[in-house]
Amino acid sequence: MSAWHDDDDFWSSFGGSMFDEGSWDRAPGHVDDLIALLDIEPPTRILDLCCGPGRHTVELARRGYRVTGVDRTEEFLEECRRRADAEGLDVDLAHSDMREFVAPGEFEVAVNLFTSFGYFSDDRDDRRVVDNLYESLGPGGLLLMDMGGKEVIARIFEHKQWRERDGDFYLYERTIRDGWDWIDNRWIKITTTERNEYTVGHRLYSGVELGDLVRAAGFEDVRVFGALDGRPYDTAALRLVLRARKPE
Repeated sequence: MSAWHDDDDFWSSFGGSMFDEGSWDRAPGHVDDLIALLDIEPPTRILDLCCGPGRHTVELARRGYRVTGVDRTEEFLEECRRRADAEGLDVDLAHSDMREFVAPGEFEVAVNLFTSFGYFSDDRDDRRVVDNLYESLGPGGLLLMDMGGKEVIARIFEHKQWRERDGDFYLYERTIRDGWDWIDNRWIKITTTERNEYTVGHRLYSGVELGDLVRAAGFEDVRVFGALDGRPYDTAALRLVLRARKPE
């Protein structure tokens, strides 16, 4: 049986909930913040690793950036292509696992957003992804990562949660294990005709741990923030956001 992150049925079942129109409406604000945090201007060459259906890929292309979106789910890439084509936007898309994608020296910026990291049971795969990001950046290239940090999750943790969307019910049950190294999320979707259940697990990183990981790959000037807007990573942080630079 394939892992949840390699299961097309999982992404088909929950993609509509994760990437609803509200999430698309929020994407321009995210892009405003990341542009300010990175201090970049078009036509900077940007890698959007694990781009999903392209919320940020499309918005960056609207603003004149040269964007390559990479994802392992063809359904998401098709939606990204459809939305970009509808606006006459030029985006490059690549169907690839994040552990495999590398384009040596191709990009000036690489972004990995929306907790699209730490999926793999073997932590060597996380290091491999970061090494690939390092390799794909040119000298002086910038890395931006955004995820739910260990400290933030500990503060807001809820064991069980449910919500309704368009008549469908989504139930979530969360379990911390391995000394806060890992979180297992039991996701259940119930519709009028079917019930789908998956265990969505991923590794949890603290600010220090994520910083150490990217430094080990060779990045420098590493800073962590509490959201894409650059607020401090402290007891009021909303996310774990890391910015780092590849040496010149």
